Amino acid sequence: MSKRCWSILGNSQKLDGGSMFGNAPKAMWSHWATVDEENRIDLACRCLLVQDGDRTILFEAGIGAFFPPELRERYGVQESEHVLLRNLAAVGVQPADIDVVVLSHLHFDHAGGVLAAHCDGAAAELVFANASYVVGEDAWQRAISPHARDRKSFIPELQELLEATGRLERVAGDQSETLGGDYRLHRSDGHTPGMLLAEIQGEQGPVVFCADLIPGVPWVRRAITMGYDRFPELLIDEKAALLDDVVARSGRLFFTHDPDVAVCQLRRNEKGHVVADDLGSALQGELV
Repeated sequence: MSKRCWSILGNSQKLDGGSMFGNAPKAMWSHWATVDEENRIDLACRCLLVQDGDRTILFEAGIGAFFPPELRERYGVQESEHVLLRNLAAVGVQPADIDVVVLSHLHFDHAGGVLAAHCDGAAAELVFANASYVVGEDAWQRAISPHARDRKSFIPELQELLEATGRLERVAGDQSETLGGDYRLHRSDGHTPGMLLAEIQGEQGPVVFCADLIPGVPWVRRAITMGYDRFPELLIDEKAALLDDVVARSGRLFFTHDPDVAVCQLRRNEKGHVVADDLGSALQGELV
């Protein structure tokens, strides 16, 4: 069955360019991103909306607006309103219409958008009241028992809220019962243990939601990693394997953090390296 896909922007961020490009020197990465006076680069939190028959599926939810003002400033969140909800409404989708939310992992810039916007004195609550939630088992375990290095990347109250819905699937393999057979889940441990990259299979070929394995076009380069990655050498190997697989099957990559590019094809250049090609700024109800 054909599916329709939309790229939906959530709240945007500015983060330190050096952190985002790991051990690459600024003399190199400054050709790929523009910095502000604080050495920060622009980042999107882009989500993928899929209409699959009578189901409406949201892949990730971005950072959202759950932070109080002082943390919003610390983490470079640019808007105080819940941008994802506004942009979903622009394509005719209300929070209650979302049937499934797929979270590649539970870092706040990928999962925070499932929470309502911050309101002084109000308890955290989920905004997608009718949704089932899909997350990897190992990513779940990392969130409830994080390492000191990434403890601040998680939202302590989120796991309890997700579990309380009674509609949480913690996936151990490459298939989700909630999603069904048209969706494959690629496991990646280099950024954080148990991250799942959803692959949507359609009549036009596969689309892979790259999450933080490949945050945007500059990171398609095999050796480029982030300072936030837990196991950079493993990530490079995982990235190389995924790129080889996707280019061989004429698939596309979907980027969550690239401020300008939502989706791209892949090709091999004259040196045999896999590079981004046919860059697209958005998906607008595109059939896959």
